[in-house]
Amino acid sequence: MLIKETLSTSRRDEVIDITRQVAAAVVRSGVTEGAVIVYCPHTTAGIAVNENADPDVKRDVLMRLDEVYPWEHPKYRHAEGNTASHLKAITTGTSQTVIVTGGNLLLGRWQGIYFCEFDGPRERTFYVKLIEG
Repeated sequence: MLIKETLSTSRRDEVIDITRQVAAAVVRSGVTEGAVIVYCPHTTAGIAVNENADPDVKRDVLMRLDEVYPWEHPKYRHAEGNTASHLKAITTGTSQTVIVTGGNLLLGRWQGIYFCEFDGPRERTFYVKLIEG
């Protein structure tokens, strides 16, 4: 089963918790054992699994990505001017796979699933693919 989800981002760089949307998709699918793949079809955004207990983690990750990939750099050549967002998306990755067991996402105690925006604000899409088994 493939489910298309949408969201609106509000800042250039933003980490949005999508765990509840993904968990709801699992429930709607009826899959009780298997896996879920969360996929981002954008070149300037990504999907991550990380801590969701302390909001400072998201802030710290965005801060450090900005330090490693500054928005402006004299050697960037990409005509759109958003090279940093492409580099951040490559670093984050386009997808994450999470095990489904007992009809629930098998995440660690402090983990959440995040949509990582690096070139917003925008209307964005991500896909949730359920694999039974």
